Amino acid sequence: MNELQPLTFPGIDSRKPLIIAGPCSAETRQQMLDTAHGLADAGIHIFRAGIWKPRTHPGGFEGVGEIGLQWLSDVKEATSMYTATEVATRNHVELALSAGVDILWIGARTSANPFAMQEIADAVAEAHRTDITVLVKNPVSPDIELWIGAIQRLYNAGIRRIGAILRGFSEYGMHIYRNTPRWKIAVELRLRYPALPILCDPSHIGGRRDLIAPLSQQAMDMGFNGLIIESHCNPDCALSDAAQQVTPENLAAILKNLKPRDSAGITTDSSEPLASLRRSIDEIDSQLVEALAKRMEVSREIGRYKKLHGIPVVQATRYNDVIRSRIDIGEQLGMDAAFLRTVLLAIHDESVRQQMEIIASSDT
Repeated sequence: MNELQPLTFPGIDSRKPLIIAGPCSAETRQQMLDTAHGLADAGIHIFRAGIWKPRTHPGGFEGVGEIGLQWLSDVKEATSMYTATEVATRNHVELALSAGVDILWIGARTSANPFAMQEIADAVAEAHRTDITVLVKNPVSPDIELWIGAIQRLYNAGIRRIGAILRGFSEYGMHIYRNTPRWKIAVELRLRYPALPILCDPSHIGGRRDLIAPLSQQAMDMGFNGLIIESHCNPDCALSDAAQQVTPENLAAILKNLKPRDSAGITTDSSEPLASLRRSIDEIDSQLVEALAKRMEVSREIGRYKKLHGIPVVQATRYNDVIRSRIDIGEQLGMDAAFLRTVLLAIHDESVRQQMEIIASSDT
């Protein structure tokens, strides 16, 4: 993919990160216009909105459909903003292109489907619109080859204005983030295809509006080319993904405090090696917290079992064996035995406390 083109747009400063913002879903014409005017006032030049919404379960809000494309046109006319929407089928592509949408993006569920990706690539080529910008979100699973394959299908169809979006990866169980970022996969994608622009979707990674600012900064620190952020004029009343959307005013504050790197992700700051190491620590700490949360959930299940069968909470033989075996493993990895004992005792004490709560409760 040596002929990829940069994602530049007339009227947008290419020296700054590319920012795309707008509601998760188009809901009403007025909602679209109110949000767009707020974003335009904040200096945003590209407006995004989901017209067709692929939901995990049927029966939820699945988008307004084709009428939303007219609302996107109204936004463009009222604000002169570029517009973007998600497509998942040939029909979506044809309708979006006919409506004058400037940017198409492919969602995580669709990018994981080679048949759907080929259909979309063919639809763009057959419409003679290989000049369109197409952004590809990472697949739901952490499979870089599947992500690359989706991008290659577009490239082979003659499309050269292609970008990737890291929106995180779905994983079973409780996690700090809605979708685990797995930054290393995006870094590997950048190393393999240096000319491929990569954007970050902090809204879908975090799943909470309070995580958008730190995730955005982390993406800038890692040299991402831009951000795609969900913004709604009244996010608490949004019909989809309300918890992860911010108002245009809040988005403006987030962007004002953002410290981007240069367009190539290179910095002359002598503290960059330290910043990189700190990012690694942050990621490891998140994994530790998630692992502890999972461990405590298992401890609570054990507590329920002990209560049901009249088993004492603390069993000294089991306790001693567990502590000793974990310390042995840690020492083999070069860790200090006294430190490990302190940590393991704290974890054990919390497990006992939670099991005692289960035993004392009226629930079975």
